[in-house]
Amino acid sequence: MQSNSALEYDYSIAKLFLFATVAFGIIGLLLGVIIAFQMAFPNLNYLAGEFGTFGRLRPLHTNGIIYGFTLSGIWATWYYVGQRVLKISYNEYPFLRFIGYLHFCLYILLMILAVISLFAGLTQSKEYSELVWPLDLLVVIVWVLWGFSLFGSMALRREQTIYITLWYFIATFVAISALYIFNNLSIPTYFVSGVGSILHSISFYAGTNDAMIQWWFGHNAVAFVFTSGIIGIIYYFLPKESGQPIFSYKLTLFSFWGLMFVYIWAGSHHLIYSTVPDWMQTMGSIFSVVLILPSWGTAINMLLTMKGQWHQLKESPLIKFLILASTWYMLTTLEGPIQSIKSVNALAHFTDWIIGHVHDAALGWVSFTIIAACYHMTPRLFKREIYSKNLMDIQFWIQSAAIVLYFSSMWIAGITQGMMWRATDEFGSLAYSFIDTVTVLMPYYVIRAIGGALYFLGFIIFTYNIIMTIVASRELEREPNYATPMAA
Repeated sequence: MQSNSALEYDYSIAKLFLFATVAFGIIGLLLGVIIAFQMAFPNLNYLAGEFGTFGRLRPLHTNGIIYGFTLSGIWATWYYVGQRVLKISYNEYPFLRFIGYLHFCLYILLMILAVISLFAGLTQSKEYSELVWPLDLLVVIVWVLWGFSLFGSMALRREQTIYITLWYFIATFVAISALYIFNNLSIPTYFVSGVGSILHSISFYAGTNDAMIQWWFGHNAVAFVFTSGIIGIIYYFLPKESGQPIFSYKLTLFSFWGLMFVYIWAGSHHLIYSTVPDWMQTMGSIFSVVLILPSWGTAINMLLTMKGQWHQLKESPLIKFLILASTWYMLTTLEGPIQSIKSVNALAHFTDWIIGHVHDAALGWVSFTIIAACYHMTPRLFKREIYSKNLMDIQFWIQSAAIVLYFSSMWIAGITQGMMWRATDEFGSLAYSFIDTVTVLMPYYVIRAIGGALYFLGFIIFTYNIIMTIVASRELEREPNYATPMAA
């Protein structure tokens, strides 16, 4: 067995998930751009027949970004960071390496089957849980394999302290394990009646109960993938890249446990003014507002980590990505609770303001954090200098401008929708028809599509920079301690 100082980490699995992150990012964003233009120019829905319509492409977009791009980024980080903070190497433990390879292979198989089934229109019709029941079983297997890797590595660790990043990864694993299984409990109809498709099933729950379970999971898919998993990433890479210790360990404890206890009960804010009991709607609103505290605790902890080191924002594009990601996290975790207040929700629900909120988080917080993690990991995985610092800067400003176009257009469109839907004439009748609102919103949909296209362009620049780093950049003799080495 090797000594701690002589450890040679096995990054082969991290590399595979890095490639998957980039690939799913391109696919997910491209689909998003296509459907954004379909909203702005409806005739585009008919160019590719039924398989190219908004209804077919939208679940592919959401699943591709959440379970493709984001999870691949989290798992690339795990297979890179896990060995380092636990002081183990997969070279020492071939079984853990085997689990990692099996995890990746079954995950890619699952994603291929997901694409095929969703393109074919096979779906459970549940938000973020569209996959048919046989694929749900494969999801469980893939998730359990990550659990084996996660807890198996911890059992063999040399470093006794479990670093903050792993707290959040454990939370992601445990919460999604329970929530996904309960939400996807279903009865395959073929085995009951002997007729119909073998892939068809009905939910184990009915009516209002099904809605409550669905949004208990649906909102917490955001909580424990987009939030806890991404917080885990930034807690490692911001201190590592800046060379600064985390500002406050006590604030870390408060934020972690506050997030765990509060976030899981906020999902019913999706069901305000529905048949769900009023007390549950109120509980969802209250917990959503309280959620500001641990969310801002994390973001403030990140920003204050840079105390006295703000000059790094000018010097390092990677620090720019991480700091702006934290800033977007603050904004989105204020915006979401505001939207969950009943009086505000009466205006905002079902409008494009909600779409704007989701993409503030996905584009500004989640994607920027994963992009920064990839930029940090790539020189260390492949022992090569980042190909171009200038391209990183260009990408950052293009994507930042894209997010501004996206959220501003959707905020204006959403509030316009809400006001028009509520407007009445002197007789108390609705002042506008639904098509009136659609007509008014078309310019904002065009702006949203342009913003999405710009963001996609930035991601293409990122992909090019990563590929050129791997194949054409200067080799590094040793791993840098802190800042990622970058060419001009």
